[in-house]
Amino acid sequence: MVSIERILKINLPQGQSAFLWGARKVGKSTFLNQSFSDSLVYDFLKTDLFLEFVKKPALLREQLLAQDSKVLKKPIILDEVQKIPQILDEVHWLIENKKMRFILCGSSARKLKRSHSNMLGGRAWRYEMFPLVSAELKNFDLLRALNRGLIPNHYLEETYQKSLKAYVQDYLKEEVFAEGLARNIPAFSRFFEAMAFSHGQLTNCSNIARDCGVNFKTVQEYFQILVDTFLGVRVEPYNVRQSRQVITQAVKFYLFDVGVAGFLVNRNLTQEKGEEFGKAFEHFILMEILAYRSYKEHEFKISFWRTKAGLEVDFVLGQGEVALEIKGASRVEKKDIYSLTVFRDEFKPKKTILVCTEKAERVSDHVRIMPWQKFLGLLWDGKII
Repeated sequence: MVSIERILKINLPQGQSAFLWGARKVGKSTFLNQSFSDSLVYDFLKTDLFLEFVKKPALLREQLLAQDSKVLKKPIILDEVQKIPQILDEVHWLIENKKMRFILCGSSARKLKRSHSNMLGGRAWRYEMFPLVSAELKNFDLLRALNRGLIPNHYLEETYQKSLKAYVQDYLKEEVFAEGLARNIPAFSRFFEAMAFSHGQLTNCSNIARDCGVNFKTVQEYFQILVDTFLGVRVEPYNVRQSRQVITQAVKFYLFDVGVAGFLVNRNLTQEKGEEFGKAFEHFILMEILAYRSYKEHEFKISFWRTKAGLEVDFVLGQGEVALEIKGASRVEKKDIYSLTVFRDEFKPKKTILVCTEKAERVSDHVRIMPWQKFLGLLWDGKII
């Protein structure tokens, strides 16, 4: 396996603990093994360990109190901590009374929240790991990323089709079912497929509910499950002024990985053009922005702007400081920047950018038309926002 240095950094001062969240297979365990190689690790994916501790969470306290003080100077790692919610009470006690440090790693905060688990009351910093991003990869290949996705194994392995299939069929749905997050398994399976075809578009929960044979509130709950398990993200509409002409209620939903989204709709891209390429390209850029915001510990909002007449800006960053349109096109026409110019004239963003596959940057009607490579370079250098 190729070793990839991740952008995420966890630097814990003495006495500080942390949660590390993220979907399965994005590289959390590998990252922790590399970054904290001397730390004691409890991996609750191991059946024997899970069964032992789920019966008696106090074993964690008893075993750690028997450890040498040198071992306890390093953060103690609990992997897949959501599988044993009660163990967080023991963690809390050890932090408070023995000044131990922990890194609590998991792929779902939902089970902890639903069981009213001890979330340590602010005693643990929060980190999130995403799939790979362009800044972590040498010789980054755009089509490879859009087809395979950026889960490390999928992007790097040649047998990515089988890995993607196994990930979706054997993990995504099974993870939700095994954790008891969805009771109606056939309905959730239908929802998962219907959701994929509205991916990145305005979400119509009523239509999806009708297709799945469940009610509106159930579909909303299913979307929340995906958010809580770090499998997706909502993008809310930008609405700083009340206007009957602007869509303010509907949201957009994106899965956490462009390859997983493509697998669900049987997408296979062979060239950098066309409608399907455009959808995947937009999704990819969003994931880069989300990862940048998290890894660099920024707090800016990501929203979209759309009018009832059909004018749309894909992403508005912050309080309207940056307006972004994403076009999977090697030649941008005047009509492609029209929505951006309308938004610019009304809201006066500091930066108005159209990201595309053109080879050279240019300016048209005060809109910066920018190759995606240039945009991502500026983004990760902190020069976009």
